[in-house]
Amino acid sequence: MAVIVLCSNATVVRAQTGDIAQFFAGAALGLGAHEAGHLVFDVAFDAHPGVRKVSAGFIPFFAITHQQVTPVKEFTISSAGFWVQHAGDEFLLSRRPNLRQEHAPLAKGLLTFNVVTSIVYAGAAFSRHGPVERDTNGMAVAADIAEPWIGASVLAPALLDGARYFRPRSRALVWASRGAKLAGALLVLKAATRE
Repeated sequence: MAVIVLCSNATVVRAQTGDIAQFFAGAALGLGAHEAGHLVFDVAFDAHPGVRKVSAGFIPFFAITHQQVTPVKEFTISSAGFWVQHAGDEFLLSRRPNLRQEHAPLAKGLLTFNVVTSIVYAGAAFSRHGPVERDTNGMAVAADIAEPWIGASVLAPALLDGARYFRPRSRALVWASRGAKLAGALLVLKAATRE
């Protein structure tokens, strides 16, 4: 009897470990997609991307850097990670509106990364704290908008997508989320007035 209990517990532990690994793989996928968004536009604009070590407080990290570009290009490059996150969230929440009820640790890890990353960036924008290379600072400088407003434009879609995860049948949340994403992307037009 004890052998059966131990074997069944080992199976549960393996399944949980696999779920945790898949969740973190989803988060890693989100990080890779966010950074790839920056790189796509760095290359498209011939901005000569590079990597530089930075730190956010006591946390060492890296930043993808590039040469100085026009305000529209800077706004686009700095925003691209968020645009990729928004597109990924929209894809997940539109195709799988009941994601919360599904056993989908990879997808949940990706969505969690996207939402939490936007919240962290918004906090940095509100406090104007962190490395100068932070995305929200690049967006703010390029569009000549106070960084806390950029933080709000990043935070709103994240909070709305988080709410959509918990309330998938709310059409108001779906359209508010999409509107917030579009409004944030349209700030590139503000950057265009600086050229």
